[in-house]
Amino acid sequence: MGTSTFSGPVRSGTVRFGTLASGLNTGLPVLTQTATVPFGVMITTSPVAQRLFVLPAGSKIVRFTVEKTTAVSGNSVSAVNATFGTAGSANAYSTTLDIGLTTAQTARATLDAALVSSATNNIGTVDVPVFGTFTAVTGNPTAGSAVVTIEYIQRLPNGASSPTTFNV
Repeated sequence: MGTSTFSGPVRSGTVRFGTLASGLNTGLPVLTQTATVPFGVMITTSPVAQRLFVLPAGSKIVRFTVEKTTAVSGNSVSAVNATFGTAGSANAYSTTLDIGLTTAQTARATLDAALVSSATNNIGTVDVPVFGTFTAVTGNPTAGSAVVTIEYIQRLPNGASSPTTFNV
């Protein structure tokens, strides 16, 4: 099986031009990128924000998913707090949230409640690196890892859907 790379937003549907009344039915697909977050490198009591993803200009962040693939444990670690943002603002895309310790997905409601909707609708006119900060509470873990997935919709660099206009 091969892979393909596209330049620019991909639209899908059978009626690209026209009006909603005449059956215009194209939409933009949700895309994903995934990064692994290991203990000791990224999950510590004094973490440094790590670049996880780079999103195309104009993208809309739909959600983050966090799955602990190995339980976070050791040295009395009691929680792991996470933020998602930019190099200059750790909380640009999410408020601080507890991703938990056990091998499981962090609850969708927890992740969705932490999204900063005013910043996720349009990331701006240039490609943007997305950083994650993972703070272990009360001790540095000796085990644990998480897989973080970002879901986003690629739009034009100014944040508009493509095509930008249609007749209603």
